[in-house]
Amino acid sequence: MGRRKIEIERVKNSNTRQVTFSKRRTGLFKKANELSILCGGEVAIVVFSPGNKPYSFGHPGVDAVAAKYLQQEPKPRYPSSDASNMDELNLELAEVLAQIREGEKQAETYDEILKQNDVTTLSNLEELRCAYKELQDWIKLRLSDIEISEYLMFLAKEPVVGVKANSAEQE
Repeated sequence: MGRRKIEIERVKNSNTRQVTFSKRRTGLFKKANELSILCGGEVAIVVFSPGNKPYSFGHPGVDAVAAKYLQQEPKPRYPSSDASNMDELNLELAEVLAQIREGEKQAETYDEILKQNDVTTLSNLEELRCAYKELQDWIKLRLSDIEISEYLMFLAKEPVVGVKANSAEQE
């Protein structure tokens, strides 16, 4: 019969979720082992179960791979976090917020026009719907820009260096 396609979403039943976790964890660890053997790469995986129990796999070992990862010099993914850069990011954020406010005002204007004119012709409705759709897409894009700017500002303050080694403490 073959495998059937499943939707990727959270399993609602807790017992089924635990069984699914166990089976998928085994498959994930098997794939990681194959990757390390076939490619000669060093692999470390740490997974927490729905019950908050940690499981790990590593080749040559989780501690060895984590130590090697933590000893590497972090490569900055974003420009330096000096004060001038923060000012530039803040200005950019303020511009994006202003553009979003303008877009929201335009959306309100379109809504008022629809209410006042009681548009009945199909072509006018289509044009307004297209314009409204474009506006919604534009607002979503600006919200995404704001979110990215917030992440950049957060990373500029506290750059991510690596994962803290808690495995020794938990054992």
